[in-house]
This record gives sequence, C-alpha cells and structure tokens, in this order.
Amino acid sequence: MDSLGIGKLAKSAGVRIDTVRYYERSGLIAPKTRLPSGYRRYGLMEVSRLHFIRRAQALGFTLQEVRELLALSKRRDIARVKRAAQNKLADVERRLADLERIRDGLRRLITDCPGHGRAADCPILRALGDGESV
Repeated sequence: MDSLGIGKLAKSAGVRIDTVRYYERSGLIAPKTRLPSGYRRYGLMEVSRLHFIRRAQALGFTLQEVRELLALSKRRDIARVKRAAQNKLADVERRLADLERIRDGLRRLITDCPGHGRAADCPILRALGDGESV
C-alpha cells in the first residue's frame, strides 16, 4: 500500500471521498504526492491521520480541537494533550449533567400531565410558556 488514490484512501479509512476533500481543505490532511496529471496520492500516514481524526471526533473533539491535538502531537507535548482530554471530559460531564436535568424535568412534566383536558391545564404547555396552545 505504497500509494493510494483518494477513493482507496477514503475506503481504507471508512470515510467518504467528500470527507477526505473537506479535511484536506481544512488543512487536517494533505496528499503525500501528486501525479503529473494532478491526481492526489496518499500513503499510510494519511490513512493513520484519518483514523485519528475520526476517533477524536467520536470522543467529542471538534475539528478545531483535532487540529490542536495534531499540532501538540507533532511537538510531543503530552502534558497539553492530557489537559485537552481532561477539558473534553469535563465538558462531556457538564453536558451529561445538563441532559440529566432535562430528562428529570421532562419525566416530571410527563408524569404530571393527564394526557387529556384543556390545553390551559397542561403542565407541559404551562412549563413551556404561558399555557396557551402552541
């Protein structure tokens, strides 16, 4: 697997060709070489980079944060990589707490709602506004 075209690169990384192009435009990957015809050629490093990007996104990192992780990786600044992961974890935990509060609130509203009667008496509609139909 010395040299891959964009289609084979995308397939080997489990992404679409448009995704590869987008990451390239975003500066996250670059072709290893270009043929005289202008076709891009990629190598194993680009496959690895695509896997890295996708795994980081699956963990909740934005593309900007992925870019920062890649830069830290080049500088081998492991302490800052760890801090970035800790910050991401704290953000995820905050969002989980928010979602739990939302879930609990919805549960209470659903439990309190009889599911019939006047809209003005609906606890769900009252909680969302002034009790009028939406």
